[in-house]
Amino acid sequence: MVPVNAGEAQPGWSGSVALLLASSTGGVGQHVLSVTRGLVASGVSVLVCGPAAVQEQFDFAGAGARFVPVEIPANPTPADGRAVGALRRALAATPVDVLHAHGLRAGLVAALARPGVPLVVTWHNAVLAGGLRGRLSRLVERMVARAARTALGASADLVDRARALGAADARLAPVAAPVLPQPRRRRTAVRAEFGVTADQPLVLSVGRLHPQKRYDILVDAAARWRDRVPPPAVVIAGSGPSYLALAARISAARAPVTLLGHRTDVADLLTGADLAVVTSDWEARQLFAQEALRAGVPLVATAVGGLTELVGDAAVLVTPGDVDAVDTAVRGLLDDPQRRSDLARRGPTQAATWPTEADTVAQLVALYAELAPAPAGPAPTGRH
Repeated sequence: MVPVNAGEAQPGWSGSVALLLASSTGGVGQHVLSVTRGLVASGVSVLVCGPAAVQEQFDFAGAGARFVPVEIPANPTPADGRAVGALRRALAATPVDVLHAHGLRAGLVAALARPGVPLVVTWHNAVLAGGLRGRLSRLVERMVARAARTALGASADLVDRARALGAADARLAPVAAPVLPQPRRRRTAVRAEFGVTADQPLVLSVGRLHPQKRYDILVDAAARWRDRVPPPAVVIAGSGPSYLALAARISAARAPVTLLGHRTDVADLLTGADLAVVTSDWEARQLFAQEALRAGVPLVATAVGGLTELVGDAAVLVTPGDVDAVDTAVRGLLDDPQRRSDLARRGPTQAATWPTEADTVAQLVALYAELAPAPAGPAPTGRH
């Protein structure tokens, strides 16, 4: 894709698209908001459908879209039937040229609604669950792959997965992290919030509190760091279903970890941090990993999904699910200021190679133009 300036109008198509998403408090919602802004700036008419809670958090209407609530919970329930009906009504009231669902939950509702326009589905996450839930999720994957005109994968392994399950057209569509605003606080002020002294390392992680993120690994590693002088302070920003379990684990392990809940000042947190850590079992192009490298904060991350390609040699990669590996990597960086400085320089350089938000929008506009039905021309005139 040819780089373009953020917010610059993209020529070639000025039709209409509906963006559909399920419950989201993090990356998917942020991505849809970024896409909404870019599409509106390019002259595309945008309808966003999803739970009322995502509108409250991300304010798609404030970005120039029309928003219609379609309640799609995070997990399949009998309410999916109501969501299908609500989507059909929304599309009947506001006809569009293309329907673009984000995530398998939204993709399933879109497929069941049988829209009369091309369906695009972006695959943001891999199915990691086992047992009955895993089997049901893999069935949904197959249904969505075959229903979509085009499947977009946020990482190469997701593209391969969609293609293996029967997607007629599967393409890579990297998700660009929105550029963070400039920090509003100085490093000393951020660290003072957590009682961190000048010589004490501050380790940061940001993400949804969900089993996939494996924050239990970070907590267990942090418990070992109490023997360091001074011990690192670890803060985790995010909300989610694992909060109570993690709080209990932190207490039992006497780990120097603070759960911050949902935060909107990630730029400030990165300013105060000495290290960033990602311990997930799987990620495509994790937004926090992108934010950390852009900010020049040394990163330790698991070698999973799309992370290896994303970070290149600008981060320390470790085996997923391995407390010893995380412990060793973090200790190694804390003991090696020169290595931290080297990674701090490499991060922004690596980030400069990634697609921008504007690149992402340009790719989508080109796809929509390719898939959208051609406008009806004037009726042919004949001789009389």
